[in-house]
Amino acid sequence: MDFLSQPWPWYIAGPIIGLMVPIFLLLAGKVFGFSENLRHFCAACNVADVEFFHYDWKKAGGWNLTFLVGVVLGGYVGGNLLANPEPIVLAESTIETMRGWGLTDFSGFVPSEIFSWAALSNPVVIFVLAVGGFLVGFGARYAGGCTSGHAISGLADLQLASLLAVIGFFIGGLAMTYFLLPMILG
Repeated sequence: MDFLSQPWPWYIAGPIIGLMVPIFLLLAGKVFGFSENLRHFCAACNVADVEFFHYDWKKAGGWNLTFLVGVVLGGYVGGNLLANPEPIVLAESTIETMRGWGLTDFSGFVPSEIFSWAALSNPVVIFVLAVGGFLVGFGARYAGGCTSGHAISGLADLQLASLLAVIGFFIGGLAMTYFLLPMILG
């Protein structure tokens, strides 16, 4: 059972995820994606009297909300109960680049200068979170789905629109990593 206590390499975990989608979701007539969960949640809670939220959310997304709860619980279990006690290994060039941005604490999984409750006292962090959250939400609706929906379900279903969306996600991620993040943190 040692394989359960260690992260699986990408070349094993990736194909397993890729094979699960066609087997379980596509054959069952379901589409995977997390961005729809907000809509299902709003419909379930009757948040606003908006036509967009008037549908049978139990039939359309009950299984997806259950999956979301499982992901949150799994994240908690993986991050707390099965956490790797060893510090994360970063390349020296990555550490030097991040030090150039003013980040110094590499003891956790992510830099605490950005990802902590204390970081929320910084107005720049709040602005970046608000703008980033809006852009992610807008982009998911504009693209007709989120990264998980397009990259897992859409590509497994051989949809050209999903391929184009995933290419856009990667371009956006690279632009953020190499251009915008250094400007924000520098």
